[in-house]
Amino acid sequence: MPHRERKNIRAGLKVAVVLKQDQRTGKRTIGVVKDLLTNSGNHPHGIKVRLTDGQVGRVQEILADE
Repeated sequence: MPHRERKNIRAGLKVAVVLKQDQRTGKRTIGVVKDLLTNSGNHPHGIKVRLTDGQVGRVQEILADE
């Protein structure tokens, strides 16, 4: 799963994340990565990122730029 590996995530990438408050429902929020917050090379629940609007969540999907 590419969204679980830090090397595949970079600033400026459009992604779908699950915010902390949405973990129970799994509701996804779409945004652009500003910072990577997970230091390890991979994470089973997705890499934690901060979006450009300041929200923090775990990447569930990397979206293709359109």
